[in-house]
Amino acid sequence: MSLFLRTVPVEDAIRVAAGIAPAPSCVEIPLEEAGGRVLSRDVVADIDIPCFDRSVMDGYAVRASDTIGAGEAIPSLLSLCGTVKMGRASDITLSAGECAYIPTGGQLPAGADAVVMIEHTEQIDDQVLVKRPVAPGENLIRKGEDFARGMPVLKKGRRLSPPDIGVLAAVGCHTVPVCTIPSIGVISTGNELIPVRDIPTGSQIRDSNSGMLGTYLRRVGCTETLYGIVPDERAALKDALEKALSENDGVLLSGGSSKDERDLCTDIIGELGEVLVHGVSIAPGKPTIIGRCREKPVLGLPGHPASALVVLDRIGRPLLAAMSGEVMGKGCTRTALLAQNIPSIRGREDYVRVRLEGDRAFPLFGKSGLLNTLVQSDGVVRIPAGSEGIEIGETVEVLLW
Repeated sequence: MSLFLRTVPVEDAIRVAAGIAPAPSCVEIPLEEAGGRVLSRDVVADIDIPCFDRSVMDGYAVRASDTIGAGEAIPSLLSLCGTVKMGRASDITLSAGECAYIPTGGQLPAGADAVVMIEHTEQIDDQVLVKRPVAPGENLIRKGEDFARGMPVLKKGRRLSPPDIGVLAAVGCHTVPVCTIPSIGVISTGNELIPVRDIPTGSQIRDSNSGMLGTYLRRVGCTETLYGIVPDERAALKDALEKALSENDGVLLSGGSSKDERDLCTDIIGELGEVLVHGVSIAPGKPTIIGRCREKPVLGLPGHPASALVVLDRIGRPLLAAMSGEVMGKGCTRTALLAQNIPSIRGREDYVRVRLEGDRAFPLFGKSGLLNTLVQSDGVVRIPAGSEGIEIGETVEVLLW
């Protein structure tokens, strides 16, 4: 047992967890259902976008050379030779001294190389006074300037946002290649736990972790199955874990990861597979378990809500991203000035809850079992393992919940 109590650095724990992630499968789904999903392969443009030289302003298509020297006092006088129609190929060809009215998004007629904004002109019958010169290419988007045909548009591993869906539509991607969504089973362990609807008596506490962890899983693009509360009994815990493993791609165990001899998680994980890590140099969250059973990851989280959330976000998130096929970004962060000193112990990576007020971050000190400081916090500040703390007034990066 002592082997499992040797703590490993946070980065090592992250590497171990991400390294046991099963690869997702790939499916094709309709474009309108692809928001929030992860691309399983690169998408390239099937055409030039735009596929013609396009105006970005309402105004007049001109030859830029015809506007040289134009001004309010002495405007350039051009002959209006037609109007560009939206959605139609332009059949207008400009000669020297001519212009054509063009709406935003209209196709630039042949012979033109710029657009004068309508605000800088005055139309008198079939003549247009241009009161400001334009340079070649001004107020235009050239053919293929946005995306050239065959150019990569979106990369594999990207979680699709609303703008991404618009881009996919523009390149004709009516079905989208995406990764399958990981399903995660959530088990809460402990004889002291009772359902949320019940009133605690004696030393009982409500199960606050199942719903919290399930909400987190949905937010990062997974689906969850809650298996409720399992007592600290070998047969019950083994049955619950076997069931969760058979029905999901991975499992979260909440509680049962301390050194208390009544906690059976490490024994059960070892019996059904292997324990890879038991103990991480992180606070809160030291008694974290990383295991693999039946080629599926099992993450044992501490029972205290703050500890469970920190470990899931710091160590579990890269695992979930790998299972989703997602290339992880930095996440939601915000910089702030620290409003109070935060001491730390060298050799341990600390995550301290903070409350944001304007440009300042106020530490919320308290035990990891306190819900009050968790709900008051906007996120956490990371203190590296090699640091003895952060001083008041320093700029910190807040990792938002």
